[in-house]
Amino acid sequence: MPPPIALTIAGFDPSSGAGITADLQTFAAHGLFGISAITALTVQSTLGVAAVEPLSAELLRQTLDHLNADLPPAGIKIGMLATGKIIAETTAFIDASKLLIPIILDPIVLSSSGAPLLDEEGLQVLQEELLNRVSWITPNWAELAVLTSRKVQFAPDAETALHVLGRRYPHLHIVATGGDHGDKPIDLLRTPTGEIHSFPGKRIDTTSTHGTGCAFSSALLSRLILGDPPLTAVAGAKVFVEGALHHAPGVGHGRGPMDLLWPLRHPSA
Repeated sequence: MPPPIALTIAGFDPSSGAGITADLQTFAAHGLFGISAITALTVQSTLGVAAVEPLSAELLRQTLDHLNADLPPAGIKIGMLATGKIIAETTAFIDASKLLIPIILDPIVLSSSGAPLLDEEGLQVLQEELLNRVSWITPNWAELAVLTSRKVQFAPDAETALHVLGRRYPHLHIVATGGDHGDKPIDLLRTPTGEIHSFPGKRIDTTSTHGTGCAFSSALLSRLILGDPPLTAVAGAKVFVEGALHHAPGVGHGRGPMDLLWPLRHPSA
């Protein structure tokens, strides 16, 4: 039997720490066949983002239609979208294809170095249109604050913001990633029924943290495609990212990439 197909719709990071290349590595690490549609080219390295060049929304839509006709995916991860037009075409593709598969949005608004990766029009279209079509969203705490217009600094703040977002989009599974709770990182999952589940993690001493959000959302999609229920999928994605951090190759002079193929290189880990 051929492997399940996972589609990523995201930007291109030439340093391979995040974006399309990171998603494809994560899919491969889970035994999936990855396909991709690029939304934007970036000039970046481990030192940060220097420039962003969105691709045309029409070219993206052609890519998605051609891929879906030949290689229909079992799930979709959506990352950097850059502009309102790109978000509109992505939304139109989902509607036209009548997809009944897991669709995860990693709502990338700013890079970790502070560079803007989504314009104001795009943020509005994302909230008014795209969030009504996806089944999961994985904001970090800063992105959760932007989406809810609330301050999110501690776990109780994040829980309140999760309920605000969940009441606005009652069908969504929402995972708030990358928060701190005391001396340990913590992720929070809000289910469509309003339950909140905590996933405490390990603090790993490393500067190789580029692309953690991309890796988490792609690993989460992979686990869902492979049949994991929601709580198991979130826990498995968190374990995957922790392993990728632990096995990071230590390259670059800034926030280095993780080892996203670590399950293949260290199968007994």
